[in-house]
Amino acid sequence: MKRSIRTTVLSVGALIAAFGLPAGTAQADTATPRVDLRVLVVTDGGPAVQAITAELESAGTPYTQIDLTRSDRPTIDPAFLADTVDGRPRAKYQAVVLPNDNPFATGSAEMTALAAYEQAYSIPQVDAYTYARPQVGLQYFVPGGYAGSVDGARAAVTTAGQGGPFGYLDGAVPFEDNSPSVGESYAYLAQPAAGADFTTYVDAPIPGTTRRGSLVGEYRHDGRRELVVTFVYNRYQQQYRLLARGIVEWMTGGVHLGASRNYFSVHVDDVFAADDRWDTQLNCTPGDVDCAAGAGTPNPIRMTAADAEYAKTWQAGRGVTLDMVYNGAGSLDQREDNNGVDELADKLRADRDRFRWINHTYTHAFLGCEQDTGVVPWRCATHTNGSTKWISRNAIDDEIALNRVWGQNFGLPLQNDELVTGEHSGMAVLPQQPQDNPNLGPSLTGNGVKWLASDNSRDPEQRQVGSASTVARHPMNVYYNVGKAAEAVDEYNWIYTSRAQGGSGICEDHADTTTCLSAPLDTATGYAGRIVPTEIGTALGHVLANDPKPHFIHQSNLAEERLAYPVLNGVIDGYDALFAANTPLVNERMRDIGAELKRRGAWKGAVQAGQVTAYRVGDTVTVSAPNGLDVTASLPTGTQRGGAAYGTPYAGRVSGWTASTGTPLTFTLPSSAPAAPSAGADARPAPATAPAPGTPVPPAVREGAEDTARR
Repeated sequence: MKRSIRTTVLSVGALIAAFGLPAGTAQADTATPRVDLRVLVVTDGGPAVQAITAELESAGTPYTQIDLTRSDRPTIDPAFLADTVDGRPRAKYQAVVLPNDNPFATGSAEMTALAAYEQAYSIPQVDAYTYARPQVGLQYFVPGGYAGSVDGARAAVTTAGQGGPFGYLDGAVPFEDNSPSVGESYAYLAQPAAGADFTTYVDAPIPGTTRRGSLVGEYRHDGRRELVVTFVYNRYQQQYRLLARGIVEWMTGGVHLGASRNYFSVHVDDVFAADDRWDTQLNCTPGDVDCAAGAGTPNPIRMTAADAEYAKTWQAGRGVTLDMVYNGAGSLDQREDNNGVDELADKLRADRDRFRWINHTYTHAFLGCEQDTGVVPWRCATHTNGSTKWISRNAIDDEIALNRVWGQNFGLPLQNDELVTGEHSGMAVLPQQPQDNPNLGPSLTGNGVKWLASDNSRDPEQRQVGSASTVARHPMNVYYNVGKAAEAVDEYNWIYTSRAQGGSGICEDHADTTTCLSAPLDTATGYAGRIVPTEIGTALGHVLANDPKPHFIHQSNLAEERLAYPVLNGVIDGYDALFAANTPLVNERMRDIGAELKRRGAWKGAVQAGQVTAYRVGDTVTVSAPNGLDVTASLPTGTQRGGAAYGTPYAGRVSGWTASTGTPLTFTLPSSAPAAPSAGADARPAPATAPAPGTPVPPAVREGAEDTARR
């Protein structure tokens, strides 16, 4: 990111001939070119290009990356960019991403080749991060503009942006300000240069003035189009996550392989059971394995019928269906202890069709190794020969089958192929159990389980366990063993403060932990003031990252002070304030999330192996892929395949999965779609007010501060 930004003189006319295309506008006899649906990404290792690459990767959009720091990289020349296929001119890339408007040395033949290619085939260019000056269609940022921190700035999508590539946003683009002591965002703010053909898509107030300056805008010049971004960012920052979709839509004209949506599903574990409570004096949880045997007095937390009614009403008002992950034996225990009465179970049974239900095993037993809880932390029990004692297959079968039968008899609308084991047990858990229980896979197969929950913090990648594919879940930092805010803060302080401050010292022992506290939180205010905003930010970050994985909490978080709702409401309210109605939260059940992850994995593998090709000629998109592979694409609304409407609408486009039969898939774009690239696009002269090429970067402002990734 410390590379100087230079502008080169373009010798376009000579290179147009090198591409095999006639110059000028008379193209009546020229065949419509083929444009491959692949993005060329040129990187210098900086965070802005990495962020765009991450968005392409997440969506499943093919790209080719050229690393400018490698001496063995390919040379970007006309042959690298274009050729002829079956007598038709072919542009090998539908868009170009550069670290800035020109990352090459002055007079570079590579930049000249790129500019000629973009002009010849109407290929757009994204300047991932550059500074304001007339060469990119903006006034100099001094005087009259601004260069500096924009932490906490309230940027906004302009009318042109909402009518164009950022129409999925409601308007506001708030910049993060997570720490008063850390500079998180740096930007150049300026208005369009006099005479420049520049359209601002996202702007922010210029400090000290009543004017607004561009942060993202389109500059049209010399027959080329550039998306000019004048703020630095990384892939994790909210402001970038909000704009990432629009950057890809702009560069591809809304026609590209891959798809992206915003997901939010919430699993509520231990329903019908009771969760042990944190002891603020002992700093452990009596009844659980983190307390010494016999220490303290268990004081469990369990939802009431009123809590169940609240959950039903809440989800109806928020448009989100909760997944109730249940343990049937919990209700049996409650009835045995209360003369056959379980008001919670009766209430949930009456409202069972309002929720989704997932088998969580009958008693919530640990299904990995046999635990030796005589020590803290626990360890796996062993035989006399030192081998691990594993929970038997019969015991695992009983936990799965008994809970399934109980749920069916109770009338729960189950999907029998979904399973969440207690504590995600049976699968490896470090450091005590470094491998899966060998009895788990056969039990899953025998019980017809296809989707098995895993903990994303331990086991994030989808993998196969017997017949089941894992579905990683994001844990929320609203602990299972608290029902009141003061308890939650006390446990948080124990984990995240030093021993000298009364904490466990976990943070000081692990230098890579980023959430350590400088001082304990106030138990009266810490939950609402620190924990809730932190968890909202983390969860919303997952939502905005095209991440379908569910979040999980526990039934205790819906009981007593109902600690989960401030976090859940914060995520939903925050989302609704940012996105337009055409981009709703996607709330899916576990099996659908698992299937999505599985399709994505297969798609990613095929794309990386070069088994997928796609191109556009005029209003026709053709995709070739291996037989049986599910193909995904984002296309304009009104696109058809085989005479029928393609995909489902989302964010102003349609997208979906289509099974390949091994023969090319053909999609017909609507007449309203952006025009296909045409050979020999009209060239426009540079604005008369533009300074001479090669204007140097002001030494004091070559780059803004670069941020480090958030945890």
